[in-house]
Amino acid sequence: MSNTDNLFNHIRSGDTQQVKDLLEKNHKLLESKDQRGSTPLLLAAYYGHDEMVDFLLKKGAEVDAKDGSGNTALMGVCFKGYTGIAEKLIHAGANIDHINAMGSTCLIYAVTFNRQEIAKLLLKHGATVSIKDARGNTALDYAQEQGIQPLVELLKKTT
Repeated sequence: MSNTDNLFNHIRSGDTQQVKDLLEKNHKLLESKDQRGSTPLLLAAYYGHDEMVDFLLKKGAEVDAKDGSGNTALMGVCFKGYTGIAEKLIHAGANIDHINAMGSTCLIYAVTFNRQEIAKLLLKHGATVSIKDARGNTALDYAQEQGIQPLVELLKKTT
């Protein structure tokens, strides 16, 4: 098994010490990608590994690196619902309005998956409400379609 495969296996399992050891030996692994195009930071964020995310950011991981579908670490946590990691990524300079291959944004993901705290966080940091995805829908459209009244009210206030 290659060092890259080992790295991604340790990220998935949440073994921060093994990830640290591998990256100390070979810093270039920080820029590696798995078969789906995910970077170590993107995968650590997606799996909700707070300590590992902190470590990878300190090591200089590219906060807006994209996977094969154009998703960033911030988009992944908007889908999964990890508000604390979303805050870390935003403070590290993540692009809140990044648009993936399907035209979705972090805000659209947060609303679609009813991640109200993350939606509030994104709006607090200036997320653009009017961006439409490939289907022509905004975050407000998705909130209304799903009947998520608190998000409908929140998004209407910002438009």
